[in-house]
Amino acid sequence: MWAEAMEMLDRAERLQRRFFQPARPALRPTWEPPLDIYETDDAYWLVIALPGVRPDDIEIAIDGGFLTVVGERPIPLRRARIHRLEIPHGRFERRIELPPGRLEVGRRELVDGCLLLSLRKL
Repeated sequence: MWAEAMEMLDRAERLQRRFFQPARPALRPTWEPPLDIYETDDAYWLVIALPGVRPDDIEIAIDGGFLTVVGERPIPLRRARIHRLEIPHGRFERRIELPPGRLEVGRRELVDGCLLLSLRKL
């Protein structure tokens, strides 16, 4: 009888956690890749460290005065036993406030594990 009561209590707690969670963002956890920003007369240049990320797995958008770079870095060896995991993996997102003025995405390429991105000044 005691075991049945404990089982019912455990089931009730699981249901409560499942249905009565406080509101939370629907976004998955993310990490922010480091970046450098340079300026020339006609463009801003961003160098974003994204080792192991394929070009097709990167989304870039300019919206509301922000540049957003989103994608995912997979774990390279899924079946291996992990001894140390220091390089971030999973979903990433970097949101950068843009300076005033009109900009458009220009050159975009991966070089030595970094995304090289130009934002042309219009």
